[in-house]
Amino acid sequence: MFIDSHCHLNLLAEEEGGLDAVMAQAKENQVDHILSIAIDKASCYDVIALTEQYDNVTASVGIHPNVDQEENFTVDELIKLAQHDNVIAIGETGLDYFRSEGDLEWQRDRFRTHIEAAKQSKKPLIIHTREARDDTMDILEQENAEQAGGIIHCFTENWDTAQRALDIGFYVSLSGIVTFKNAVDLQDVAKKLPLDRILIETDAPYLAPVPFRGKTNKPAYVKHVAEFLADLRGDTVENIAQATTANFHRLFTTT
Repeated sequence: MFIDSHCHLNLLAEEEGGLDAVMAQAKENQVDHILSIAIDKASCYDVIALTEQYDNVTASVGIHPNVDQEENFTVDELIKLAQHDNVIAIGETGLDYFRSEGDLEWQRDRFRTHIEAAKQSKKPLIIHTREARDDTMDILEQENAEQAGGIIHCFTENWDTAQRALDIGFYVSLSGIVTFKNAVDLQDVAKKLPLDRILIETDAPYLAPVPFRGKTNKPAYVKHVAEFLADLRGDTVENIAQATTANFHRLFTTT
């Protein structure tokens, strides 16, 4: 019924009962599929391995913008990783000016490499952006990222940024942040988003939604994001679940 479109499943291996328990809890809460996201070279291989262990897990490969600038993939290396049958996306990639300082041209170059790999491999992009909204969207537009498509994950930006993402055919993914009391501006954006362009995610083990805020996040908790959105938008949980699931499958089968 639900799809967790962004989870770092490999980081939950130390939870009580291990990943089998995490996956069982997800199933109990009607989470049918999980997209597990890499953040560096090592985790690319970790998330691919998880797809071979669990038949309802797929993977995305890439290097997070905050990972040390010396750690890089070439376009060809990313394309080769993306050829695995269970790799359905490139990322997470993007820009983060909150945690990185100084001349960040290396971050922008890495971002462009991921976009090119996504276009050539015909796999959508998983985009991270923090305090870099204009540069993120400018690069996506300049590099014709609409040819690959993708997701602005864990969206926390303003409506203008959401509109720019929608204009290039991207989807907007909402995490547990939307359930936070102080996320009023984001909630306003969430009300405006067209239902056929919304995805839901946990970003587990981070950013657990209310009522689990401050605790380790898990894929099972994605239903709380759906429940909050249903209430916020005056919709039903069933409709939110059906729409976000359809959106996920549309993105990853038509690009």
